[in-house]
Amino acid sequence: MVTTTLTTSPPSGSDPALAFLYRRINYERAGVSDQTKRELRLTRMRRLVRVLGDPHDGPIVLHVTGTKGKGSTATMLAAILRQAGWRVGLYTSPHLHRIEERIRLDGEPIDPQVFRGLVEEVRPVVERLDRELGASLTFFEVLTAIAFLHFARVGAEVWVVEVGMGGRLDSTNIVRPAVATITSVSLDHVRILGDTPEAIAYEKAGIVKRRRPAVTGVGEPGPAAVIRRVARQRRAPLTHIGFDFDFEYDPPAPPLDRPDPGRARVWSRHRELQGFRLPLFGRHQAHNLAVTLATLDSLAEHHGPIVDHEAIRLGLEQTRIDARVETRRDPGGPWLVIDGCHNVASARALAETLADCFPPGSRTLVFGTSQDKDLAGQLEQLLPTCDRVVATRYVNNPRAVAPEAVARAVEQVACRIGWSGGVHIEPDPARALERARDPDLTPPDFGQIVVAGSLFLAAEAREVLDGTH
Repeated sequence: MVTTTLTTSPPSGSDPALAFLYRRINYERAGVSDQTKRELRLTRMRRLVRVLGDPHDGPIVLHVTGTKGKGSTATMLAAILRQAGWRVGLYTSPHLHRIEERIRLDGEPIDPQVFRGLVEEVRPVVERLDRELGASLTFFEVLTAIAFLHFARVGAEVWVVEVGMGGRLDSTNIVRPAVATITSVSLDHVRILGDTPEAIAYEKAGIVKRRRPAVTGVGEPGPAAVIRRVARQRRAPLTHIGFDFDFEYDPPAPPLDRPDPGRARVWSRHRELQGFRLPLFGRHQAHNLAVTLATLDSLAEHHGPIVDHEAIRLGLEQTRIDARVETRRDPGGPWLVIDGCHNVASARALAETLADCFPPGSRTLVFGTSQDKDLAGQLEQLLPTCDRVVATRYVNNPRAVAPEAVARAVEQVACRIGWSGGVHIEPDPARALERARDPDLTPPDFGQIVVAGSLFLAAEAREVLDGTH
């Protein structure tokens, strides 16, 4: 019997095409269970794209995975290649506001009507496979097939494909990439990928293909050894940040009167590249830039000249990612920082960025996270950077931790690390932002408000600020 699990309601007012997609199992919203790993197989995905004519065969594909940094790296790659004159398809996940954001050609999201047309086109194929397989294809499987079909039809010459989760069993792992890139490894999605960095590294190394080059930015000895072993077994030439490529982060010089992302120098064993002003905030973005340039260098070794220095410079100038240490400020108001960090590693990166790139000031943390995330671990990183917390939740997804539970975790972590700030509870994210912007809580002239803990919360905060909530 075929079953379809409704994990979230379709967007209000959505048409049948979107409803068809959102009825499918969506692990981004429902989270993962013990059954999930049994369901994650590539057989169904290969069968789906075969019926659609294998649209993923032929183009140059850059496949990017990593616990953190994969979205930034994929976006920088696409922007630089676009400036070099290539027609570039970029597939990322999740989206902030609209599903079309995930599928981009030359920086622009797919047209909504084109997207809906593709959904309706693949729908009978998907429903037939549902019946034949006795189980529903997932939201991500169907969406990935649609992205690949679109890129093939519009003639994208280079595809930059971000892994959804893990790598080895991810739906995107049917591609045969020109370069496979692993940005970083840390604990996340432990119920699916494993509860040690080495186990997670093995899953992510699953995107490395036989005799195809790979790049890794993983520096920790255990996970790095796993990736080297997999690359060696598959005879894949491996470029390793810290050995074959390296970088130096130049933080902005104090005193700062406004946020400044700083600069980075990157060099390889062959040459030093000129320094670049970082397009995104934080020393971790210097690492991501090094991974990006190493990927392009590896691509050039096997495909000839791909980009030049000017394309790199212009591409970085054009790189923007919403909710990645995104800064806003109303006239006369405090700085607002919106970040989608959702695990310990990304929370640590945000804490370092706040220390490196932002002026000192009174700081309020608006925090909400998901049930499958390390709540205490994130707070241990972020509380020392802030003076007070407004505990909240996102409202459009069932995975949110109750704000009362967030507040209890704040109090427990505060006792453990000796933090003496206050905590306030506001279940509604709009009211939480309003509370944080109260001048009695956050001084407007030298204050900062940081929204963090979940990409879902970051999206809702942006909608509140833009008046679209």
